Amino acid sequence: MRLFSGLNREFRPLFLDRLFGRSKPRRAPPSTGGRRVYAVGDVHGRLDALQPLIRAIADDLEAAPPAGPALLVFLGDYVDRGPDSRGVVDLVLRMRDTPGLEVRALKGNHEEALLQFLDEPSFGATWMEHGGGATLVSYGVQPPPTRTDGEAWQRVRDAFDEALPEAHRAFYTGLELIVDVGDYAFVHAGVRPGVAWDQQAERDLLWIRQEFLQEKGPFGKVIVHGHTPMEEPQLLPHRLGIDTGCYATGVLTAVRLDGEDQRLIQVKADRRFG
Repeated sequence: MRLFSGLNREFRPLFLDRLFGRSKPRRAPPSTGGRRVYAVGDVHGRLDALQPLIRAIADDLEAAPPAGPALLVFLGDYVDRGPDSRGVVDLVLRMRDTPGLEVRALKGNHEEALLQFLDEPSFGATWMEHGGGATLVSYGVQPPPTRTDGEAWQRVRDAFDEALPEAHRAFYTGLELIVDVGDYAFVHAGVRPGVAWDQQAERDLLWIRQEFLQEKGPFGKVIVHGHTPMEEPQLLPHRLGIDTGCYATGVLTAVRLDGEDQRLIQVKADRRFG
């Protein structure tokens, strides 16, 4: 586990303003308003990484208890690619029973794909291209040998529907799109620059990449997001990206926000995939 401080910095050197006789006020650092928040990046079926990360968060809470209930936000993409999507969802559901901890779960584009398959069995072939086969297998359902067989996909969809526990069905259909805490907003992929919060499209919140990543902000809030894997987390003034490609690397990242403090918690599972 690595636990270290991440600093928000304005990247323009302040001495340039002094050199040219201008004074630019410092922007106040973002704050959670005094609440302790942990946000967890994309898990993608890697229960072997999520379990030690949850233990690390529990150890942090025990070592430095917050004044009030902590908030644990999952940024989406619990399923696909990794070997135990079902186990990941089981663990997230169990976390909801943890005393002194509020758990919020966001929807990712891979959960959108799972739900689309339940509505449209013909979508199965597309879902398989993005790791859906691993999710089916984790629920005890085998994908069809031929991806173009429409009748076979209907049978697989029916088997998956039957195998899906009701608690999991309620979990997938009840996922949130945005969680807002203090100066931070938590979403799966990002936001559309220049679009008001109440006008953001669900597709952008689940899928956006370059238009969001290339924008320097501000966005009105500091956006905490996953969706786009990076070798290292990105702690930038206007966004915090914490998807470290866990499904392939085994590295799962969380960010700990407490007042104006930002820290990263990371674990690395033993096995690599992909």
